Amino acid sequence: MSRPWQVLRALRLRLLGPAKELVGTDQFGNKYYRVPKHETRAGQIIQERRFVEAINRQAYQYEMGDFPIEWEAWIRKKRQDPPTIEEILRNENYREEMKQKIKEVSEKDKLLQAKEYKEGLVAEPVHTHVKGHASAPYYGKKEPSPDPASTASTFQPGSWMPPGSGVSVR
Repeated sequence: MSRPWQVLRALRLRLLGPAKELVGTDQFGNKYYRVPKHETRAGQIIQERRFVEAINRQAYQYEMGDFPIEWEAWIRKKRQDPPTIEEILRNENYREEMKQKIKEVSEKDKLLQAKEYKEGLVAEPVHTHVKGHASAPYYGKKEPSPDPASTASTFQPGSWMPPGSGVSVR
């Protein structure tokens, strides 16, 4: 490299920092980059930065699973080296196998529970039915209580007492 190019490259590095480096892509087409650790003109050290350029640019288009777990771990610096395609595929196959095994065990467990309920070895779960809400003035009753009833023009403030209190104010 000639001397002028070296000077321009050094100047660009000091002013703008190092260029991003493509680290890899995933099976969805997302591209993963890193900007290495560098020093600014003022002497401040900037740590390594990792990021992704997603194929879905708008935030509302992202869904769970758009980024493989292995790449997300690399971006969050939970792992040092970026994942390989083989590693991602191996882990994906393992997760699918586990889902299938969980489904099979769950079905066996339901059959075993049904058999135990039928034979009387285990009591069946009780299903609770709530009739109303605790904050309702007539919780658990079919209708609201008629007390206190309006006495129209003869009502005297402080004269009504709850039923069963036994004390009357006059």
